[in-house]
Amino acid sequence: MLTYILFVVGFVILIKGADLLVEGASSIGRRFKITDIVIGLTIVSFGTSLPELFVNLFASFSGSSQLALGNIFGSNIANILLILGIAAIICPLPIKRNTYFSEIPFSLVATLLVGFLANATLFEGLGEVQPSVLYLSRFDGLILLFFFCLFMGYIYIVARQKRSTHELEIVIEAPIKKSILLIAVGMMGLYFGGVWVVDGAIQIAQEFGISESLIGLTIVAIGTSLPELVTSIIAALKKNTDIAVGNAIGSNIFNLLWILGLSAFIKPLEFSVINNLDVMMIIFASTLLIIAVIIGKKPIISRWEGGYFILAYVLYMIFLINRG
Repeated sequence: MLTYILFVVGFVILIKGADLLVEGASSIGRRFKITDIVIGLTIVSFGTSLPELFVNLFASFSGSSQLALGNIFGSNIANILLILGIAAIICPLPIKRNTYFSEIPFSLVATLLVGFLANATLFEGLGEVQPSVLYLSRFDGLILLFFFCLFMGYIYIVARQKRSTHELEIVIEAPIKKSILLIAVGMMGLYFGGVWVVDGAIQIAQEFGISESLIGLTIVAIGTSLPELVTSIIAALKKNTDIAVGNAIGSNIFNLLWILGLSAFIKPLEFSVINNLDVMMIIFASTLLIIAVIIGKKPIISRWEGGYFILAYVLYMIFLINRG
């Protein structure tokens, strides 16, 4: 019973820890005259991805590759279909030129890269895992991290070209001691929250005889996507649609290249053939997003398209439960 309580409490602490860390880091960034756009594209983006990161790190150290992969794949599917779907129903989402020409294709390429590296034996015999097993090796992790560095270079260029036209409410200048304290408390929250969520997910999977992959793709993925969900809903309610879209797409890129790359570099992740279905689902969701942008006179995700996104997510959840 205690494990289940800690599992739920772990999610709360995980999300609050990320929030405190972002608040403290953003405050320090403002104090050192870092522009809002750079803070938004770096600190805030990293912050909303921290729950996925810590869950994946602890899952990797625990040898729970399927939980780690399920968390990332499930979060990315939820970001597009669930989060953008809900945000679009609240307020139709215009898609900017940079987003549909650069960031959405980059996210799709990152998905294809992960699928290719996991199924190819480019570094057969160089890693610690048997060549006959599909896996993301440390070398694969380095490749993903290299592409993440390229993406950060792109963000740097965008940040230089576009100075902030609006203030992020999350950026509050606080005394330096308070900012450091917020960061420290946030990191502690992420640590303990991550441990409790992973331990609880593993025990639930064992007790109910279901796969760690299913737990990762559903409960854990939705739980770690809550920061993105809350951010996008608030942004949509305030008509800040750029933040709602950029938050979801940026998070997907961070998840695949930074978090999965770092997880694989720390410890090779065994990749099951059935995981290819989840990769295909991310590709399908990304394609659905591109189609939604292309059709119509303007690049926008309408309310009815948001409804289709949510319907697709519900059908996918039903498929996962039947798959077991």
